[in-house]
Amino acid sequence: MTAKTLMIQGTGSGVGKSILTAAICRYFYKSGLKVAPFKAQNMALNSFVTENGAEMGRAQAFQAEACGIKPDVLMNPILLKPSGDNNSQVILMGEPGESRNAKNYYSLHEKHKEVVLSALQKLREQYDLVIIEGAGSPAEINLKKWDLVNMFIAEKSGTPVLLIGDIDRGGVFAWMKGTYDLLTSSEKNHVKGFIINKFRGDIELLKPGIKQFEEWVQKPVLGVVPYCKNLVVDEEDSIPQRSYPAEPGVEGVLDVAVIWTPRISNFTDLSPLAYDPSISVRYINHSSQLGNPDLIIFPGSKNTIDDLIYLKEQGMIEKVMKCHGEGSLIMGICGGFQMLGNIIRDPDNLESRNKESTGLGLFDLETTFESEKLTRQVELKTVKSRVFSEGLKCQGYEIHMGRTRFNSTYPTLFSGENSENPMNFGIINENGTVLGTYLHGFLDENSFRQELLCYIRVQRKIRNPLHLFNFTRFKQHELDKLCDLLTESVNMKEVSKIIKI
Repeated sequence: MTAKTLMIQGTGSGVGKSILTAAICRYFYKSGLKVAPFKAQNMALNSFVTENGAEMGRAQAFQAEACGIKPDVLMNPILLKPSGDNNSQVILMGEPGESRNAKNYYSLHEKHKEVVLSALQKLREQYDLVIIEGAGSPAEINLKKWDLVNMFIAEKSGTPVLLIGDIDRGGVFAWMKGTYDLLTSSEKNHVKGFIINKFRGDIELLKPGIKQFEEWVQKPVLGVVPYCKNLVVDEEDSIPQRSYPAEPGVEGVLDVAVIWTPRISNFTDLSPLAYDPSISVRYINHSSQLGNPDLIIFPGSKNTIDDLIYLKEQGMIEKVMKCHGEGSLIMGICGGFQMLGNIIRDPDNLESRNKESTGLGLFDLETTFESEKLTRQVELKTVKSRVFSEGLKCQGYEIHMGRTRFNSTYPTLFSGENSENPMNFGIINENGTVLGTYLHGFLDENSFRQELLCYIRVQRKIRNPLHLFNFTRFKQHELDKLCDLLTESVNMKEVSKIIKI
C-alpha cells in the first residue's frame, strides 16, 4: 500500500515550515498512524548522522523524532552544506560529494530528480502517511525550472499542499495572495488551504481579512497559529538566539559563552545547555561581549580555517586566552576542537581558500583536511577520570573531514571501538581546564551531561542546582506542546479530509 501524503509549502524562508511539519507529524503519530517526514533538498549546516553513517538534515531528524521513528536518509535525500561564497558541499543520499557552485549543481538536475522521487516512493511504501516539507517559496520563478522540492514534488506525487504565511513579518495576505497568483493553474489545484503562522493580537481584528482573502482565492484559511516565543524545536538552519538566560532565582547558575562564527554548524549540539534553566548560554561574536564566563565553547564549523581567521581579526582569541588564564574552562567540539590545537591545514583547499592557520595551542595536535569525510554514529562509555565516573553511557556522531595527529598523549574521556585514536572521542588537558571532542550530540545523554556540569561547577566553586534538567523528557514535552498548539489553532479535521484519511 502506498502512503498518503501532505505537503507544507511556504511564502518564503523562515515562515515556520519545519516547525509546522513537525507538529503535523506529531499529531498524526499520536493519532495512531505510522508517519514519516520528507524534504527532498535541504540547505543547512545543522546535520545528523544515521545509524548506518549517512548524513542528513537535522530538521528531518527532529521531525522523525516527532514521529517516534529513527531518522533515515530517505527523509532527506539531498543536503547542501554551504562551505563558502556560492559553494556548497553536496550530500547525496547521505554520501558526501564535492563542493559545487549553483551552475555546476544544476547541471545534475535530471539525476537529482530521479533520486528524490525514488526516495519518496520508498518512504511511501513503508509508512501510512508522509508529511512533505517544501523549501523557500514555490513562487521563486527564476529558479522554477530547477525545482526539486516544491511543486515538482507535489505534482509528481499527487500531493495536496498547505501554504504557510508568516504574519509576524507583516503583509501576510499580500504574501500569500502573491505566492498563489504566481503558480500555474495546475499548481494552484494542489493548494488546498492556507495557514497563518506567528499571530499575536486580537483574532477578531484578523477575521475580516481572512473572509475577504478566502473570497479572492476560493480556498480556505485552515488556521491561525499563535506566536509562541518559548517553543523549542530543532530547525534546519535558524541562527541561534543571542542568549538563553537562566531562570530567575534558580540555584547553581553557570555562565556559558558560545563563540559564534560566520560558518557555525551543528549548534543544536548545545540545545541541552541552552534550555537548562540553571545555565545561561550566550552566543557572542565580539571580544567585548565575553565577560568572565565559567565555560567557553568553540562549536562546529563548516569552514574551520576561515572561522578561526575571523576570530583572530575580532580579537576574540586573545580575550579567550585571557579569560582562560583567569579560570574559565574551555571546550571545543569538532571544528572547535581543531581550533584548540597548534595548526589546521587544508592543502587541497577542500573548505577554504586559505591553506592553513595556527590555532590556540591549548592541545599539542595538528589537523589536516582530507577529501574523505568521516560520518558515523558511536556508542561509548566514560572512563574513570577527574571529570567522570566509569561506565556512563554516551552516544554521539562524527562528521568531519579533518584528520588529527596528536603529538602528545592526553587523558581520554571515553572508551569505544571504531576509532583510529580514542583521543578523537574526547580528551582533557592535564590541568582539567580544556576539553575537546569530535563528537556531536554527546550532551543529549542526561547522566553524562550532569556529571560534566557538576565537574565544571566544582572547578568554578558553584553549587549544583537542587533539580537536575532532564533533556529527554523536556524534548518530548515540547513536541507534545507543539502538537497541542496545532490542535487548538488549526482545523485538523479538515486537514484529515484533505489527506483523505
